[in-house]
Amino acid sequence: MFDSRSAATGNTPGGPAAGQDRRPSRRRLLGSVAAAAAVPLLGAVSTAAAAAPAPAGSRAGRRELVYFNTWKGTEIYGAWFDPGTGALTALGPVGEADADWAVTHPSLPILYVATMAVGGVVATFRIDPATGALTPTGELSTGGTGLNGGGVSYIGIDQPSNTLLATNFEDGFTAAVPITPSGELAAVASRAQDTGSGPNPRQAGPHPHHAEVDPSGRFVLVPDFGADRVFVRPFDRRTRVLSEDGPAGYATAPGSGPRRVAFHPAGRTVYLLSELSSDLQALQWTPGTGELTHRQTLAVGTPGFTGTASASDLAISADGRFVYAGNRAENSLVVLAVDPRTDLLGVLQRIPCGGTTPWGFTLHPSGRWLLVANEASSSVNVFAVDPRSGQLTDTGTSLAVPNPDSVTFFCA
Repeated sequence: MFDSRSAATGNTPGGPAAGQDRRPSRRRLLGSVAAAAAVPLLGAVSTAAAAAPAPAGSRAGRRELVYFNTWKGTEIYGAWFDPGTGALTALGPVGEADADWAVTHPSLPILYVATMAVGGVVATFRIDPATGALTPTGELSTGGTGLNGGGVSYIGIDQPSNTLLATNFEDGFTAAVPITPSGELAAVASRAQDTGSGPNPRQAGPHPHHAEVDPSGRFVLVPDFGADRVFVRPFDRRTRVLSEDGPAGYATAPGSGPRRVAFHPAGRTVYLLSELSSDLQALQWTPGTGELTHRQTLAVGTPGFTGTASASDLAISADGRFVYAGNRAENSLVVLAVDPRTDLLGVLQRIPCGGTTPWGFTLHPSGRWLLVANEASSSVNVFAVDPRSGQLTDTGTSLAVPNPDSVTFFCA
């Protein structure tokens, strides 16, 4: 996912200086692929490893592909994942793109990739389920001048309306893109522009970081890192129009840097993770009006931490009993229990992330595994999830991937 690095690093959110574009504008399929044996580290795998067969011992029909995007890199890495054991078998680079974030089509072998290219480009790849190789099939500009490098910070799919939602970090808007029956991206249907700024030097203007459709499908919530606000955009699933005229949204404390939101499955609570303040809020959601009301604020970091805060990612278990948050400042993962009566949170576990700078993570659809992209240590680490307690256990499984920032599963 596109991101500004922690303020301690001294890097700016947009990447290259104004007017520069260090990224290639075209993508190509990597060279021919050949079979490769399972190895513990991606660093030891050649590009040709993309055609490796499913690992021996995987359950029949249960082999799965997983893709890793790389922060400021130019290649997408792949691996086979065994959902029975949590084992990873390296494929190495399987496609080329300056990828920040990716999402798969709900039913077709297609991977959509958010890029940092000027113009808010989303690239489309055809997945080969037998090898994991990615074949580029198209690119779509979602708009924006991208004077500081461009950059789509997030993409997600609203399946009922067949819409891809893309947030442009640099230019401060969210775009709604129709997905055709064949999985291609059509021309942008609408854009909603954010406004505002914050006191932090990295908050000079609006920087949307996520877009999440509410359970009713009537609104899209956009946490904006730069504006210190969660915008609530009315959304018409029939026309795919995002409106800038709607509820006032939710204002966070100045300098918070809202980053991620997640709805509780019951639909009455939204959890909001803010990067700069490194806190997690529980907000009451009123679906009829799109109103968000504060109920709780909980620190993600350990009590007494005095360093530069930097929260990263957020997920909720399918049953709504547990919430997971990433803490880059302390290289840890935080597990929170959800009170079934109130939806309020309590810290259940803090555990080292297995590497350095947990940029992003993804819960496996089974709920049994959590894969963490540790960007600074260039590793992807596998954690087992206890379905009863929600707690995490580091399995010791780790793959070397250059500066990974996100994890995307594809079930072949």
